[in-house]
Amino acid sequence: MDIEHHSLRFGDSLSPLRLSADRFHMLHGRGRGIQVDIPAGWVSLWWPLHGQIELRASGGEWRLAGRRMQLWRDGAVRCNGLGPQAWLALAGPAALWDAGVLAHAKTVPLLLPWRGNGGRETAGLLIRLARTGYAGSTRPAGQPATLLPALWSALADRQQDLQAKLQRCNGRTMARRQQTLLRLLRVRHLIECNPDTRLDLECLGRAANYSPCHLIRLYRSVFGETPSEYAARLREQRAWSMVSTTALPICEITEMLGFESQSAFCRAFKSTFGRTTSEVRRTQSCAQSARAA
Repeated sequence: MDIEHHSLRFGDSLSPLRLSADRFHMLHGRGRGIQVDIPAGWVSLWWPLHGQIELRASGGEWRLAGRRMQLWRDGAVRCNGLGPQAWLALAGPAALWDAGVLAHAKTVPLLLPWRGNGGRETAGLLIRLARTGYAGSTRPAGQPATLLPALWSALADRQQDLQAKLQRCNGRTMARRQQTLLRLLRVRHLIECNPDTRLDLECLGRAANYSPCHLIRLYRSVFGETPSEYAARLREQRAWSMVSTTALPICEITEMLGFESQSAFCRAFKSTFGRTTSEVRRTQSCAQSARAA
């Protein structure tokens, strides 16, 4: 298993023309203005060590920060460095990823698009893979042929809840069920990337190649809620975060979340959380004062 290493610094770019399709590519990014394009048909794993990176795909753009990981395999993706930051990424054709998973861990299903906390084991394996590109490193790195299968297995462990949803998907074969889940995850990702956009079931259905009614039925059977209910739950989470952790005026939060009026937002907030926005902010203020004392 060959790995080609790419060290990217301030203002560097990496295009698909520089990415050979017969190997994996380990990317080491540090600094502002870096741009990387990973082609469609590839799988990539992204991990900011500090700072933020912006990822952009056909469904929208999103920011990855706080040492969270993103596994992507749904079309081309572009990475932009937003400021002083450092990050690692592993990319390669999907055929190489899938063949490696099946050959070295036959009990591990194919890896799915996923975003979350990678955990200490996954992070450690990715760092050791990065060290294989530094001949002068004094720390042990290991061999890619050993590290890659271990990384795949660690990622599969992080995806156990997601993989369990395959059993709820339609399809007589595992390949068909995986295709169904990939389409539904695309819809889920579109909702997450466009929190300020009014939900358009027609648009979401086209993205998944389903009619709106069929999409709602499938989505509910797999995730236990409809796309509209998921979007509403995300909006509720954003509302709580904005009220409890920021000093933004309630009128601005109302506008950002797309409510018709401040009174409508305040009624919805109290109905959801059982407390008014004023009560939540007063409680948070008292808690902060107590910690400072």
